[in-house]
Amino acid sequence: MEEEERIKQAIINFVKGGDTSDVGLLESVLHKAFRVTNNGFMGTSGVTIIDKNEYLTKIKSGVFGGLPRKMKIEELDQSGSIASVKLRLESEENDFLSYNSLVLDTDNEWKIINNLAIVEAKNNR
Repeated sequence: MEEEERIKQAIINFVKGGDTSDVGLLESVLHKAFRVTNNGFMGTSGVTIIDKNEYLTKIKSGVFGGLPRKMKIEELDQSGSIASVKLRLESEENDFLSYNSLVLDTDNEWKIINNLAIVEAKNNR
């Protein structure tokens, strides 16, 4: 499998893991130093950073995830052991735009290390 396909598969698994609340699948694609970075998170002002443990806890408890989303990869750029993916997602409740940074980890698997996201509730339009 070419690197671009492997990167796409990591993104697909990230989205699928969130949609189905599959923490095991998420564990396989999230780097140990994974962070979600959001500016204006859920209506709050300023920057919010959520680490991997907190993110997975919110997935397990149903605060995040659990709704199927349509996914579109808008851009993918890879150079050596780093990559960036611009991703649009849409669920019944929210629209998402995220920039995802990936690294080729020591196990030779692509892992998401940062998810820079904007989430807009559809009922706030």
